[in-house]
Amino acid sequence: MRGLKWLLVGLVVCALSVPAFAHFQMIYTPEPALDKGKKITLKLVFTHPFEAGHTMDIGKDEKGQIHPPKAFGVMHKGRKKDLLKTLKPIEFTSLTNTGRGYETSFKLRGMGDYIFYFDPAPYYEPSEDIYIEQITKLIVNVGGVPTDWDAEVGLPVEIVPLDKPYALWVGNVFRGVVKRNGKPVPYAEIEVEYLNHDIVGNAFAKEAKVEAPHPAFVTQTIRADANGVFTFGIPRAGWWGFAAVGAGGDLRHNGKELSLDAVIWVHAREMK
Repeated sequence: MRGLKWLLVGLVVCALSVPAFAHFQMIYTPEPALDKGKKITLKLVFTHPFEAGHTMDIGKDEKGQIHPPKAFGVMHKGRKKDLLKTLKPIEFTSLTNTGRGYETSFKLRGMGDYIFYFDPAPYYEPSEDIYIEQITKLIVNVGGVPTDWDAEVGLPVEIVPLDKPYALWVGNVFRGVVKRNGKPVPYAEIEVEYLNHDIVGNAFAKEAKVEAPHPAFVTQTIRADANGVFTFGIPRAGWWGFAAVGAGGDLRHNGKELSLDAVIWVHAREMK
């Protein structure tokens, strides 16, 4: 019996030592800074972007039922437009599985900033026995005219950018304020990941752009200051995701812990 006991202990230790990479709700479009208005495609995928790893069924509960998103819209020059009914289900393929996401298209009709925001139904994560709900923002600009990029949408939790999230050079910093119901969240924990694989159709490309030298580099973790402000230096061109984990505070859903997270995606370019 003693040998069995220590075998079980060893298995638990090994299980705990396996790195758990971060979940990220994505709103993806190839280019966030456009010269003129056009129709763009947006893909909404809940995944692990650095590793192109396991992709989750958005809104799936502990019983396997998929619930529809709560909200999806765009804010332009202070006006919001509900786009929830435009979402169409898709199957998105990672390097390990296929999960359910959504896709839509939107016609950008004027100059300025377009803040796309998405609030999915909570997803049950069996490995942690919790629910995760990531309220996500992506900002697209037309013509270089700044209008809304630093505006608050008024979401339950959100990251309000202090730097234009679509006009960053590699080597710039990106700063944001984590807010809950419009108020800063002191010392919020922010997970950061790089979109390390191109997206081709409804799948991740197999080839990675960079290789992490150690599992700790896959998901980087930083803290906001007492005013909810965080700063991150951008080391490489492409898309970067920032997730303020648990920004919603102590919440429950279906009798279990609910992690209400605020997510924003930013894009950087090489200076040539």
